[in-house]
Amino acid sequence: MLKAGRTQKLTVSRLSDYGIYLVDEQQQEVLLPNRFTSLSDRPGDEKEVFVYHDSEDRLVATTETPLLRVGEAGYLKVVDKSVHGAFLDWGLQGKDLFLPNRNQQGGIIAGRSYIVYMYEDNVTGRCVATCKLKGFINNELITVRPGQQVSLLVASESPIGFRVIIDNRHWGMLYHNQLFRPVAVGDRLEGYVRRITEDNRIDVSLQQQGYAQVKDSAAALVQLLRDNGGTLPLGDDSAPEEIARLTNMSKKSFKRSLGVLLKRGTVTADENGITLHE
Repeated sequence: MLKAGRTQKLTVSRLSDYGIYLVDEQQQEVLLPNRFTSLSDRPGDEKEVFVYHDSEDRLVATTETPLLRVGEAGYLKVVDKSVHGAFLDWGLQGKDLFLPNRNQQGGIIAGRSYIVYMYEDNVTGRCVATCKLKGFINNELITVRPGQQVSLLVASESPIGFRVIIDNRHWGMLYHNQLFRPVAVGDRLEGYVRRITEDNRIDVSLQQQGYAQVKDSAAALVQLLRDNGGTLPLGDDSAPEEIARLTNMSKKSFKRSLGVLLKRGTVTADENGITLHE
């Protein structure tokens, strides 16, 4: 079924002067305008497209990749405002995402970016954004588990760390003392669930825990050595700040990874640093 705000695989049905018409399994048609087609498109071909409403409230397809799909949170820039709401850069040429006044919190200023969630309006079927995330992002029913790899969207910063949105569903916390690389609001990151408390708070990390972390960190250290001509001016006695600056690792993680590589004979270490042997 054709629905706005989704990426779908559709079949070319027929050609027209305005583009090509695509159909779903129920034979519902949607136009893919000429600027997104090629001379090689033929009836029966399959195309992956994003479907949305145009300015005249008609469903239309595009091969462009939007910054948000239905059910996703993101960090979008306000490009215009009206008496009815704000318009956000959605990543689609000639089409902005509407943020109604009723979905705003605080003052929305043109030129600034905000964390929003995109959903399909029940009445119009159109895609709209909201800054009011409580109804969509919550920890009432946890769907992740400790150790699981998750996607993170950095939503805000506090004195103890960053509040993040996990898999577009839950709130989590990424603590400053767990960070060994720069992080900013709006960043999309891959992370891991560290723990889930009894009151459903979720702590996350950018590194895996235990042996899996050491294995991945060791591989990252080898790649870093390759990228730096096979040497790094680091060792067991290096300052934690210098290790973090050069490797994006904690000193503990670095020493464990170095130990694994030394044991394998992949590297040697002396007073000048680490040398890769391949």
